[in-house]
Amino acid sequence: MKIRRPREADYPQAKAMLADAGLPAEDFAADYLAFVAEDAGEIVAAVGFQALGDVGLLRSLVVAEGTRFKGLGRQLVSELEAHAVEQGVREIWLLTRGVDRYFLALGYATRDRAQVPPEIRNTTEFAELCPEDATVMSKKLG
Repeated sequence: MKIRRPREADYPQAKAMLADAGLPAEDFAADYLAFVAEDAGEIVAAVGFQALGDVGLLRSLVVAEGTRFKGLGRQLVSELEAHAVEQGVREIWLLTRGVDRYFLALGYATRDRAQVPPEIRNTTEFAELCPEDATVMSKKLG
């Protein structure tokens, strides 16, 4: 398996994976696709990211069922974090339902909605797509 930056042709498959997994895909633009994992020419995992100045929004992490529990998600998040630092991002935020323990293990902390910076709060994902009961998390980078 190979983790790499996406190509334009990867976007439709990644967006379909997000939708199939029940993750927000309605406003998922091609430039949000940050990294993909490829196996035998097929995209088996993807992570999205939206940089908003010195904060960023982890847009979604999806791993195909047959390739889960092999560390791909962890590798994609690690690549994303390194890339975010290179872009001047000092903190990554995310919203999740049901996998908060996974992100806790990756160093993310649960946060109160009142702590969310306006740049993140004003995204479509935060303001419209993710329900109020989604867990808000963040991780300082550096």
